[in-house]
Amino acid sequence: MEEIKKNDEEAIEKSDDEVIKKSDDEATSVTTEEKKVKKRKKKSTARYAAEFFIKLIVTALAIWALCTFIIGIYIVHSNSGYPMLKDGDLCIIYRLGELHSGDEIAYLQGGKIRFGRIVAIPGNSVDINEDNLTVNGYGVFEDAVYPTTGEGALISFPYEVPENSYFVLNDYRSDVNDSRSYGAISKKNIKGKVVFVMRRRGI
Repeated sequence: MEEIKKNDEEAIEKSDDEVIKKSDDEATSVTTEEKKVKKRKKKSTARYAAEFFIKLIVTALAIWALCTFIIGIYIVHSNSGYPMLKDGDLCIIYRLGELHSGDEIAYLQGGKIRFGRIVAIPGNSVDINEDNLTVNGYGVFEDAVYPTTGEGALISFPYEVPENSYFVLNDYRSDVNDSRSYGAISKKNIKGKVVFVMRRRGI
């Protein structure tokens, strides 16, 4: 009888040990799983952060390339382009493509960005006589509001436009700070053609 009782106690004790061991194993398994989850979360966060910065850098490079080689943004600081362009207007210019007579452009002159309209291309002969503009002996049809005057010009007419240069006049023709004063504009100094104008006044 005592032997049976002893065997029962041993069986119960063994069963308790197995339960405890099983519980410990389960606890260890849960802890390990939690560590794996936390590790995965850390890796995911680091990966997402790396992807975000890569996308940010790529976007910044794309914007830089766009603004350097394709478009440009400038603010008008005079009324020489009036009435098309007014002081304070925001202009977007397109750097690519060919230039033609009648194009409104942004160009560098005297260290400043200026705006004007191409009236003659390389090889053309320009003459201004009695407020009349002629190119290659023919009158030029323009939308210009103001008459073209040669008064105050610092160059002599007729004027032969050199290669890789363009003869540019202000739309506000009374302002002779254009090709009438410093000759044709070299192509390398032309920033591009105006394709969009936003009026900043009143915004």
